[in-house]
Amino acid sequence: MALLEEESHRDALQAAWLEYQKARKRFETVYREHAKERPALFENLSGNTVEPLYGPDEKRSDPTYYLAKIGFPGEYPYTRGVHESMYRGRLWTMRMFAGFGTAEDTNRRFRYLIEQGEGGLSTAFDMPTLMGYDSDDPHSVGEVGREGVAVDSLEDMEQLFDGIDLDQVSTSMTINGPAAIVWAMYLALAEKRGIAWEKLRGTTQNDILKEYIAQKEWIFPPEPSMKLVTDTIEFASQHVPQWNPVSISGYHIREAGSTAVQELAFTLADGFAYVEAALRRGLDVDAFAPRLSFFFNSHLDFFEEIAKLRAARRIWATRMRDRYGAKDPRSWKLRTHVQTAGCSLTAQQPEVNIIRTTTEALAAVLGGCQSLHTNSMDEVLSLPTEKAVRIALRTQQVLAYETGVTHTVDPLAGSYYVEALTDRMEEQAKAYFDKIEEQGGVLACIENGFFQREIADAAYRYQREIEQGERIIVGVNAFTEGNEESIERLKIDPSVERRQIERVKAVRQKRDGWAVQKALEEVQRAARASENLMPALIAAVRVYATEGEIVEALKQVYGTYQERAVI
Repeated sequence: MALLEEESHRDALQAAWLEYQKARKRFETVYREHAKERPALFENLSGNTVEPLYGPDEKRSDPTYYLAKIGFPGEYPYTRGVHESMYRGRLWTMRMFAGFGTAEDTNRRFRYLIEQGEGGLSTAFDMPTLMGYDSDDPHSVGEVGREGVAVDSLEDMEQLFDGIDLDQVSTSMTINGPAAIVWAMYLALAEKRGIAWEKLRGTTQNDILKEYIAQKEWIFPPEPSMKLVTDTIEFASQHVPQWNPVSISGYHIREAGSTAVQELAFTLADGFAYVEAALRRGLDVDAFAPRLSFFFNSHLDFFEEIAKLRAARRIWATRMRDRYGAKDPRSWKLRTHVQTAGCSLTAQQPEVNIIRTTTEALAAVLGGCQSLHTNSMDEVLSLPTEKAVRIALRTQQVLAYETGVTHTVDPLAGSYYVEALTDRMEEQAKAYFDKIEEQGGVLACIENGFFQREIADAAYRYQREIEQGERIIVGVNAFTEGNEESIERLKIDPSVERRQIERVKAVRQKRDGWAVQKALEEVQRAARASENLMPALIAAVRVYATEGEIVEALKQVYGTYQERAVI
């Protein structure tokens, strides 16, 4: 009996090796014919050549698990990455968050970052802009230009990207409630410059579900907000094919205090909800899914963060193919931007934050991100100075060019620890999906407070562990010598608010008031008729209707949202 079992096992192992060898040969053919490699010296410091890909070894492993759960990069289930050559072919986009003061102030920072070697622009907006208020609104007092750039009208967008070729850069915009309006301004600016929308590349965050779950920057109730997001998905698929209309964002869920597993599960659940909303609209899944992108946090638990990104790709690919019927492999690929964890930064000994950010950035790279933002050491204290931003960007450049981690694809594949973590996170995320579906889906879980309670409980546990000394945070509950050190901070001149208010008032004085009124009426008509709002929004910003005016017009149709208290 034992002999038969041994022979059966040997036959199964031999069959698995034959299957693996065929799959490996197929991959190598694809890689040779289609993959592009950047000009670089793919050798380690000892002069040894580093191969593009490493996999199971016949002397030491069984390929069965590899074939079922890991696979090859650029192939389903994408555990090892969404592209065959990953960073051997092209490095991730180094995208530093920037935005403060007036449009001119941020434009200067954009130009500085481009000069320093940045490959993509990432725009932070101030709180009034995020909440749909113009700079001269009473709600905006004291906040204009403080946490990002103030954008009230198309004129601000013109100044923000003055001298920057929109068809030569990739632009990310971190905005949600009024995302469709700000995107309309960007499209109108391109149109005014004679740039075809088909040439525009970039992303609007536009993830309203995570606002209700974590960040709390909403304007309208969930249903009309979801309708606006679906409008942008539909419009992008038809007119702006290289644009990512939604960046489904776990980052803010993690910043609110969630665990890595909760970030993974809640983010993907939000992504599924957007897919289902677009399918209900009647859109073909393969017409829009390839342009959905993701945004994850990279925290300090190094291997957990790597496993999270690998699990995310596998879960997304399986659900898109098997549940939503996507046929195009591009619809199966989870492409993600990653930002290092703001919530891990400390006000104490802020220069130590450089080490935290480096560790988190390395996890993002080893996890296979497509673009990366590294936080500056001073962001816990203020908006970052140019020096702090330069160090954060240089961190990425050192990782890319000096460490050798970009020489081979997914170098941690096959690690007992990493693969066990990846499997466990996948299983735990699926358990959360079941809980969400049992309660009626994402919107129902927002209304009943499920997400909020789960995150609050996780945040409480983490804080208690710090306060009880179970988790060591350098400079906070241990190694506190040096906490008296101070660093230079960026200060926003109070005159910024006055100048921005004068600008928005001047825009109203010189524009065609009758054209603006008609455009706002058309926005309301389209909203009441449940039409796609993007054409009406673009027409409104063309005549310099302000963001606040458009939001107020939509509030009269959609109303506003008041969150239930969660206990």
